[in-house]
Amino acid sequence: MRVHLVDGTYELFRHHFALPSHVTAEGLEVAATRGVLSSMIGMIEEGATHLGIATDRTVESFRNDLYEGYKTGEELDPELGDQFPLLDDVLRAAGFTVFSMIEHEADDGLGAAAAVAAADHRVEQVIICTPDKDLGQCVVDDRVVQLDRRKGLLIDRQGVIDKFGVPPESIPDYLALMGDTSDGFPGLPGWGARSASAVLARYGHIENIPSDVADWDVQVRGAARLSATLNEQMELALLFRRIATIVTDAPTMTSVDELRWSGPTPEFAALAARIDATRMIERLERAMAAR
Repeated sequence: MRVHLVDGTYELFRHHFALPSHVTAEGLEVAATRGVLSSMIGMIEEGATHLGIATDRTVESFRNDLYEGYKTGEELDPELGDQFPLLDDVLRAAGFTVFSMIEHEADDGLGAAAAVAAADHRVEQVIICTPDKDLGQCVVDDRVVQLDRRKGLLIDRQGVIDKFGVPPESIPDYLALMGDTSDGFPGLPGWGARSASAVLARYGHIENIPSDVADWDVQVRGAARLSATLNEQMELALLFRRIATIVTDAPTMTSVDELRWSGPTPEFAALAARIDATRMIERLERAMAAR
């Protein structure tokens, strides 16, 4: 079997900014929720059998306790934020398994579920559906891969190396050095994508980089300055790496059997009516009949 793990929060954001507004009679903005639901049904129609969706119940997580500048929900559009719990309810009613993350993040949910699925000998391949570069660290050869559904781009281990210049296990170090503005941590001054990938391609992890730049056997522009910065801010670099590291034992599931889609629940019809998506009922019924 193939297991599909979807970044539900990314899908919610993507549909919120891609679709025109849809406000129900009760004044509820539901366009993004409807869009994600339709997309997930589409995956079932295309043949997906085992599907898990990781979502953020809130924007903040344990990482906010580690670093003050980490992303918060202060600038989140309320019309989007209000759909976080609604999306969970709608997807569960449609019969999908949802990992609704509170202390952790959706990325952690994807990584943890991928680890469980990859350990099951019945699973042929685990497909993590998100373009988020953080998830590159969870790629394992061609067994656990990353899929950008919008671009139709499948990334295996070699794909990660081709894209970032480092293997999956070095992605947290890479992000720690160059920073990740979308998550709210800046990396180290002077370090960028090229310098981080060049140095880590040689040394793998931050702590393996020689403290004396004279011992570096890789050519990097401004090496002396980069080395001095790393030596001065090593503790901060390791903190950023911890922030960038996906928690692969976050609470999600115990077996891939929990991911098998077996049809909508009796509650779905009412929720579909609430978000003006009653045509989705027919799509799910046809999907069930085709099983």
